Amino acid sequence: MEEAKHHPGDPALVGRIRTWAQELGFQATGIAGTDLGPEEERLHAWLAAGRHGDMGYMAEHGTKRSRPAKLVPGTRSVISVRMDYLPEPAERAWAVLGDGETAYISRYALGRDYHKPMRKRLQRLAERIEAAVGPFGYRAFVDSAPVLEKPLAARAGLGWVGKHSNVLSRDAGSWFFLGEIYTDLPLPADTPVSDHCGTCRACMDICPTAAITAPYELDARLCISYLTIEHFGPIPEALRPLMGNRIYGCDDCQLVCPWNRFARLTADDDYRPRHGLDAPALVALFAWDEATFLKRLEGSPIRRLGHERWLRNLAVALGNAPASTEVVAALRSRADHPSELVREHVAWALGRHGIGGEAR
Repeated sequence: MEEAKHHPGDPALVGRIRTWAQELGFQATGIAGTDLGPEEERLHAWLAAGRHGDMGYMAEHGTKRSRPAKLVPGTRSVISVRMDYLPEPAERAWAVLGDGETAYISRYALGRDYHKPMRKRLQRLAERIEAAVGPFGYRAFVDSAPVLEKPLAARAGLGWVGKHSNVLSRDAGSWFFLGEIYTDLPLPADTPVSDHCGTCRACMDICPTAAITAPYELDARLCISYLTIEHFGPIPEALRPLMGNRIYGCDDCQLVCPWNRFARLTADDDYRPRHGLDAPALVALFAWDEATFLKRLEGSPIRRLGHERWLRNLAVALGNAPASTEVVAALRSRADHPSELVREHVAWALGRHGIGGEAR
């Protein structure tokens, strides 16, 4: 039976959009307007302080990031969606972090790269809306353009931006991806939820590198997620011992957050651990040549690192690992690597184990 047609301004349309989004696998959907004035001021102050580090793209595009209608002319509303991804209980993550011989990979990256699956589902949602209202202007985004996705999600009532800079939901914690549809439909905006961080500072206290410099203030240059994923050069030596066994991202601020006791495990097979990445041995990963790296991480967000930075991150973790003949042998096997970046981090790691100089 053909679905009833809706006028673009029909309030009942938003309810239908939520239903369709849920059917497509999104756990929550909200509507935001396009006025991000206060968030724009915060962004400009953050950029002016240089806290974005090497992420030059954050400073590009002028005000398009904070003014949706400048990025996509005609935008009147933003549909914001949430997709939960937590693949396993937090206790397992803590166990990996406590084992210096294994590699810790941020839980969002254990399965399939989320960008394409979410983008396809957003496209299908837009097509459902189009079937109901007729042709309309829209563009779908999943971390793929200058979009302030966290403030938009907060404006859409999906949660609030916590002290660690992640969006928090009272019902679901923070283990979720965000996506948006910019549309020219005049949809009624949802009411933002209030902040429920209170006096809690668990995320600030646990951050290994003190990257959360004040409540709601993150210095990316200190953040392990930035250092292991976004940063291209040498990792500052003072920060290397603080990174432990974290080779791709860092979840400490989420693992310790009290609101994540309400997080539910994902039912989506896309985000379940693949290739044993939930608790892999550092030495085994360090032995991967480039062909193995590319093959084993096909379809994974980790592949974007490239083999050189993969080895850089692993060298740091091996430098922080408990001393053993296997660890030292693994590091020595890469001591003459063609990449100066890799060689320098390997030399530092060997020095941590008293090889080739004084231990640091």
